[in-house]
Amino acid sequence: MIEVIGVIFNDKGRIYYFSPENLDLKKNTKVIVETEKGQQYGKVATNLITVEEKQLKNVVKKVIRIATDKDLEKHIKNKSDAEEALKKCREITNKLKLNMNIIEASYTFDRNQLIFKFLSDNRVDFRELAKELAYLYHTRIELRQVGVRDKAKEVGGFGSCGKEFCCSQFLNDFDTVSINMAKNQNLALNPSKINGSCGRLLCCLKYENDNYTEYRKDLPTINKKVKVNNKEGKVVSLDILNKSYRVNLPDEGIVEVKL
Repeated sequence: MIEVIGVIFNDKGRIYYFSPENLDLKKNTKVIVETEKGQQYGKVATNLITVEEKQLKNVVKKVIRIATDKDLEKHIKNKSDAEEALKKCREITNKLKLNMNIIEASYTFDRNQLIFKFLSDNRVDFRELAKELAYLYHTRIELRQVGVRDKAKEVGGFGSCGKEFCCSQFLNDFDTVSINMAKNQNLALNPSKINGSCGRLLCCLKYENDNYTEYRKDLPTINKKVKVNNKEGKVVSLDILNKSYRVNLPDEGIVEVKL
């Protein structure tokens, strides 16, 4: 078991876990942390947590220090310079006629790396773009393709339920969502009903899927022939959460059966 603290690098970003190194860390404390890409400026997002090391996907790196006023000044300058780099990158992208939408630029805190995130429907040969950017900024350049779900998380908005996007509020990782989950919950396979604003399947399809799977275990499938009152009929509909189904019986019509 090890003690870790959760840190985010932007308000809607994923939580990453670091060793607190005996520092007195509370929520919203600004910190400098060590990452695989170099030092980063972040904000503590959780209380101290004790977990099994094998539960964590990545090697746990450490919190270097609590951020100072000087660190904050550097962080603000990095953000400002990254905004200028974003504009320049878009100019070069247009000049090279590359089919990519540059949506974000960010420096690591130590400026050892300048990262650009982009959207594109296809693979893009951005070698010439990377070469020009490296020449301009004299640092390591990373061009990272992200999906439309990442973009929706960043931009935010309101879903068909009337609430703010789950991805913008609390989802730190995107779980796999499949069309089988919609089928499992007897939802109409209408894209306007089961797709989110990003055009992908609704993240919330996963929330109750395990419950539907559990409730379905003892229910027959639609069109299956079953016996009710010693008569054979065909299952015409299911009410999964109430664990009941309706059967069309000869001479009797529709009969409801509850488990």
